[in-house]
Amino acid sequence: MTTNEIRDRFLEFFKSHGHDLQQSAPIVNKDDPSLMFVNAGMNQFKDVFLGNEKPKHPRVTNSQKCLRVSGKHNDLEEVGVDTYHHTLFEMLGNWSFGDYFQTEAIDMAWKFLTQELKIAPENLYATYFEGHQGDGLEADTEAKNLWLKYLPEERILKGNKKDNFWEMGDVGPCGPCSEIHIDVRPQADREKVSGASLVNQDHPQVIEIWNLVFIAYNRFADGSLKPLPAKHVDTGMGLERLAMVLQGKMATYDIDLFAKFIAYLEEVSGKRYGHTDTKPDVAFRVIADHIRAIAFAIADGQLPSNTGAGYVIRRILRRAVRFGYSFLDFKEPFLYAMVPTLVHEMGGYFDELKKQEQFIIKVIREEELAFYKTLSAGIQKLQQYMEEFAANKDLPGEKAFELYDTFGFPFDLTQLILRENAWKTSEAGFNKAMDAQKNRSKKAAAQDVADWVELKAGEQTEFVGYDALTCETQVLRYRKVSQKGKDFYHLVLAKTPFYPEGGGQVGDSGVLQLGTEKIEVLTTKKENNLILHICEQLPQDLSLECTALVDAEKRDATKKNHTVTHLMHLALREVLGKHVEQRGSLVEPDYMRFDFSHFEKLKPEEAAAVENRVNAMIRENIALEEFRAIPKAQAEEMGAMALFGEKYGDTVRAIRFGPSVELCGGTHVKATGEIALAKIVSEGSVAAGVRRIEVKTGKAALNWYNDQLAELNAVKGLFKNSKDITKEVATVLEKNKKLEQRIKAQEEKEKQAFKDNLLRAKKPLANGLEFVSYAGAMDGGSAKDVAIQCKNQENLVAVLAVSDKDKAMVHIALGKNAIDKGLDAKALIKETAPLIKGGGGGQAAMASAGGKDTSNLSAVISKIEDLVSQ
Repeated sequence: MTTNEIRDRFLEFFKSHGHDLQQSAPIVNKDDPSLMFVNAGMNQFKDVFLGNEKPKHPRVTNSQKCLRVSGKHNDLEEVGVDTYHHTLFEMLGNWSFGDYFQTEAIDMAWKFLTQELKIAPENLYATYFEGHQGDGLEADTEAKNLWLKYLPEERILKGNKKDNFWEMGDVGPCGPCSEIHIDVRPQADREKVSGASLVNQDHPQVIEIWNLVFIAYNRFADGSLKPLPAKHVDTGMGLERLAMVLQGKMATYDIDLFAKFIAYLEEVSGKRYGHTDTKPDVAFRVIADHIRAIAFAIADGQLPSNTGAGYVIRRILRRAVRFGYSFLDFKEPFLYAMVPTLVHEMGGYFDELKKQEQFIIKVIREEELAFYKTLSAGIQKLQQYMEEFAANKDLPGEKAFELYDTFGFPFDLTQLILRENAWKTSEAGFNKAMDAQKNRSKKAAAQDVADWVELKAGEQTEFVGYDALTCETQVLRYRKVSQKGKDFYHLVLAKTPFYPEGGGQVGDSGVLQLGTEKIEVLTTKKENNLILHICEQLPQDLSLECTALVDAEKRDATKKNHTVTHLMHLALREVLGKHVEQRGSLVEPDYMRFDFSHFEKLKPEEAAAVENRVNAMIRENIALEEFRAIPKAQAEEMGAMALFGEKYGDTVRAIRFGPSVELCGGTHVKATGEIALAKIVSEGSVAAGVRRIEVKTGKAALNWYNDQLAELNAVKGLFKNSKDITKEVATVLEKNKKLEQRIKAQEEKEKQAFKDNLLRAKKPLANGLEFVSYAGAMDGGSAKDVAIQCKNQENLVAVLAVSDKDKAMVHIALGKNAIDKGLDAKALIKETAPLIKGGGGGQAAMASAGGKDTSNLSAVISKIEDLVSQ
């Protein structure tokens, strides 16, 4: 069976056993601050496990795309080095939400593997949890006894907490698990060594294929475990590993999907994949794996960038490029050309790939081109370092880290270039600098999150903010969060008008009033399915009735800007074309920004047309049509636009303003006329293939116009209120250009005269060289120009020590014969720079230094003359 057929077989099997088929969630996690990426099939059901959300179906199945490159589950550095780790993988799963438990889960797993897929039972092993004294947990003998129906006792193995107690993160739902392992070694190997001894020993052919997790507990921040309100089943089976077994391969990289990627790489590189652990073979595997992670992330709305999840995706992309660059001799973009193969193989099930194929190709290609430029800049910087440390041919580890940190220049590439030039560097020094940076980042991001204090357990929040800005409510739970030495409190209310940050819109702020006490709400956020009201203080009496009041002025300005994002999206598609898709937004009270897919700067006439179209819709005073809870299919029939990377439920909220129809959970005006005015204030590139427009509306737009008008009037005043200010400014600029040319010509004459006078004062030295110097006030740039010109004098040593705006600068130039006699300008600079309390560098013929102390310029010249004379 192909990989696609195996996926279909799994999903059909569990559908036939009463499971509802659900789509994969986007891999970029948006509502859970504890996770950057979806790393397991159960992530999207976390609220169900915690009791914050009621399941729509008691049994569910799907194939979830997972990404394990950050946090607790981070496999990135193993990917490609071995033959079975991956960044992105598909997790086939079946879930029970308070329905069946261990008996049915084990029975169905065994039936699917041995009857549906015809896997030989004698090659299978099962594990169960041995218990953990520290957590007060007994051994899971129930799972063991259930397995005895199918397996002999010697193939039912107990496992420790690390292997057989599954936890998504430091806190959250968890429970004992029972893993199914398979031995795919040749028969001769199985006869020599028992597979039981190789289970969970990282053997590439004795591997776990299915994990049956029995979620029964919730892990709290203090480390304690408490039983969940209901017991659940969460199973996960890696599709790639299952395909390896069924296709008779010894490595996941040999299955049909990856084989096509590797065949392409062989064709374009001219090299052959040999299934070894050599660097070229590692490169084949790294690239074949990484292309999926990169493409799926972009399809789910996460573009490569310098922060957060975008930085992780950029790291993955650059890791693939550098392996291709270093070991497959790729010197130009190649990753983007693999996307059509990926779409052909996986686009049938994941249609987000098919719909965005061209966009993904363009983004990856632009990122590759940018990284090749970065590699070029990094090589130049490395060459500078090699000149600086040429004496011992040993590059300090912290400098190698600087290359990595500043230029994204990989450490292994630095090592490779150094080795080729008989140099070395300190890996320990590199790691030390890396650890120091990680510690700084951890310290900056560290926060201490206390467990929730439940005041009214089991109740859920009702959001009333679409219809009201105030309501009577009660506090259900709270917790304390400490970060950067400051304490905050997260309050959850029974009912709230506060809109939580989401869909690009900032969270509401306002006040909670309990009795006579008023508590300021700084902002409102959503975590999993909880609306968090973030405050700097905790109400004194939490049992009191609470009045929640949203800041009406802030909400009013914000909803105007949110409505403009919808109008802007429509206008951009009308003016630029249907390829335009929203790629992100930020909606604040003062302005809004809108990111969209487009590959060139907007022409002035295009920007004007977009702005005019938006303002025309504002003047039409189009009324809001809100469809608060309608089936997703109905919304799609209406033409509602959904955003890539967003997960929508069976029922959705659709917002229509005339021809603009979008799925949206944000707040909006009742009619577009309330916005009054929209003005595009900037447009530019934010990432490869993505542009950003910033817009002000209403009062903020009017203030912007008034500010521009005031500035223009001020300029006009300088020109005595000329009637043709553009012509006046152009005339002044032309006059200024001519004057600058005359000044530059005069400066060149003065520099030439200065140099001539300097050379007339040449002082012969006993070693056959000539020495000239100058100490005094002078423009630093001019002094350097003079020094450069002095290099043409073969016997000359020229030193200019000048003060320029309270800064000291020293320039040393050596003629050819001076260098032949063993002099080195860079060495002379290092000897004398401390006299001006500074430092510098350069090359043998020319070097410079800058410093704070201008009182020792004459001493610098005297010292250099002594050194040269010696």
